[in-house]
Amino acid sequence: MSSQTGGGVPHDSPAARRRQDEPPGRGATSRPGGPDAPGAELLPTPVTRAGQEGLAALLARPDEALIGLDFDGTLAPIVADPERARAHPGALPALAALAPKVAAVAVITGRPAEVAVRNGGFAGAPGLERLVVLGHYGAERWDARSGKVTAPDPHPGVDAVRAELPVLLEGTGTWVEDKGRAVAVHTRRAPDPQGAFETLREPLTALAIRHGLVVEPGRMVLELRPPGIDKGVALAGFAREIGAGSVLYGGDDLGDLPAYAAVDTLRADGTPGLLVCSGSDEVTELRKRADLVVDGPEGVVGLLRALADFIG
Repeated sequence: MSSQTGGGVPHDSPAARRRQDEPPGRGATSRPGGPDAPGAELLPTPVTRAGQEGLAALLARPDEALIGLDFDGTLAPIVADPERARAHPGALPALAALAPKVAAVAVITGRPAEVAVRNGGFAGAPGLERLVVLGHYGAERWDARSGKVTAPDPHPGVDAVRAELPVLLEGTGTWVEDKGRAVAVHTRRAPDPQGAFETLREPLTALAIRHGLVVEPGRMVLELRPPGIDKGVALAGFAREIGAGSVLYGGDDLGDLPAYAAVDTLRADGTPGLLVCSGSDEVTELRKRADLVVDGPEGVVGLLRALADFIG
């Protein structure tokens, strides 16, 4: 593996080695031409060797790179009401600048694909003609080319759980988000969000098991959904489909850990990868695993811009 990025940025120079000891996201390099070049963005340096190699591979052969991104908390700020979640104002321009220069961009989310497309403003967006949205952890797929969603039949356990939740949740101050193929119990609006989260975890897990589902914990949310699907399966499958030569994945929550694991597996099989954490004080597991931590959706947008800027 070359120690140079596609933009000529050395990753095993003394400066790069020093950055490995810095907190994630602090080290940064500017595009060729210097930090004062018109439109220049700072490109943070990953703090791990594997992450540096993943970034170098992406910049060296962007036409083989897969950019995989979570939606809520990564492209869109977390809000109390998930129905009001919208992509960061800079997300569409940044994605539109980067997408034509890489092999593919995939938004991988637990939301229904159509909801993510609507909340992201992806349909008909110039530059995103090849965008793919993998909704419900990959159970649904929306392609910008066709504008259509494809999906298998829903799991019958979801209807059964949906019917029982009102009695189980009565008086808890929680809110249920019906995702069609899954249901999510949000505790963020409860008087004691963390207390409600911990109290409900066991009974919701029992309910899910009884109906053949699993519980996926997240940032003040417990989602009941069918087993055998997760963001790791979705990411790995799409990477194989397009023959990705490198993979970047960015996420913010516990549901993104399977995608992190998928990148680890791809690395072990010889495909370089970069793990990006959209920083949050609510979830520390991703911070510990990430090669690069950025400051929430604003930082993700900045990273996407910087990548597009470096690739040129």
